[in-house]
Amino acid sequence: MATHKSAEKRARQSVRRNKRNTDTIGAVRTWERKLRAALAGGDKNSAQALLNTYMSKMTKAATKGVVHGKTAARKISRLAERVAHLGAK
Repeated sequence: MATHKSAEKRARQSVRRNKRNTDTIGAVRTWERKLRAALAGGDKNSAQALLNTYMSKMTKAATKGVVHGKTAARKISRLAERVAHLGAK
């Protein structure tokens, strides 16, 4: 346990940041699940709308450091490619 003032403050900050980061990654994963469900259903219009929202959430998470930037770019790229090829089979 923290025994001096600055360590106590860091402990409080750590708890707040962990909560914020956990909430953020949870929201991103929820949108990813929704997008994958739309892709599985073959609905290109809703998949495109969900992709836009997912890209926004994932980019913001990467900007804030919750997710690594290259991980965000890779996931966005792969899902965008799947949406683009949804109707062209």
